[in-house]
Amino acid sequence: MSCSSVLRSVYLSAALLALSGLSSCLKVIKPGKQFADYQPATIPDYAQPDNWAALPTRRDSADLVPLGQGLRDNQPQALADVFYVHPTTYYKSFSWNADLADERLNRFTDNSTIRKQATVYNAAARVYAPRYRQATLYSFFDEKTPNGKEALNLAYSDVKAAFQYYLAHYNQGRPIIIAGHSQGTFHATRLLHEFFDNDPKLRKQLVVAYLIGFKVKTDEYQTLRPCQDSTQTGCYVGWNSVEWGNEYPPFAGGLATNPLTWTLDTAAAPAHLNKGGVPLSFARIDTAVVGTKVHNGLLWINVPKPIGYPRFLLPGQPQLRHSFHIADYALFYLNLRRNAVARVQAYTAQPQRP
Repeated sequence: MSCSSVLRSVYLSAALLALSGLSSCLKVIKPGKQFADYQPATIPDYAQPDNWAALPTRRDSADLVPLGQGLRDNQPQALADVFYVHPTTYYKSFSWNADLADERLNRFTDNSTIRKQATVYNAAARVYAPRYRQATLYSFFDEKTPNGKEALNLAYSDVKAAFQYYLAHYNQGRPIIIAGHSQGTFHATRLLHEFFDNDPKLRKQLVVAYLIGFKVKTDEYQTLRPCQDSTQTGCYVGWNSVEWGNEYPPFAGGLATNPLTWTLDTAAAPAHLNKGGVPLSFARIDTAVVGTKVHNGLLWINVPKPIGYPRFLLPGQPQLRHSFHIADYALFYLNLRRNAVARVQAYTAQPQRP
């Protein structure tokens, strides 16, 4: 199996990644030249619909719903918008950043993260998801050079430009949800710093930010604060899923919201509160998939019994083998879907909103 196939299996199948396979792939996918030696791909023009993975005005992967329980795409009637930033789907060594002209990559992004994560929000909001020149996966492992940071800065410049275009042309004063996962959350966290934390007017439009799958501090912002319950608005939530009883050093000490209770306390939440996980096959809904408990900034989970909720294995660091990073959305799909609806309802019920 090629490295691209191994890495694509993260989202396209329920199979676990082999540690040896991912380790060898990471050696291969390191770009061979310095960031400055590459010619970046063309800057995206967000006036062009093709530079969006999801728009509410057309049919796309964000309109889908998993079968079962009568779920529906409610975007035509939704009172809010979600600006969703997808996680890393580019793993190659051709460049430090992806090219939006790569149709194969775009299809992979649409069939994986847009379908299996962004759709969580289509009951509560119109879905806007930009394509962007995402940093290649290796950027997060590049600790000895500035290349990874520069690649992530370039990726963020696109996310920022897309959000500015969204505000100017699509939003029209509507309530906003900010959401992401992994690299997407890395950029969404920065977006909140630049646009919401110090702007009272825009902050009034913020329903909630779902900052999932990356370390976000509980005191990340000057003004914004972590949500304390299931219906609070103008706040942010986040978690990183780890096998019960284990640590995950990269994300320890960050924000951990329990998605079964939507609180920050450390009380264990039983699996019956899990209203439904959706495996990466997107083929079914599994109830009571896992119980949860907040521990040291991590979300402890039981090992899922149904298949389709894979671990994320990182090379050379066996202590990290307990991470369920890939399944952060999948494990709590219905809880997250219903919570987005509840927070939009709470927001629109408040007086003196724009």
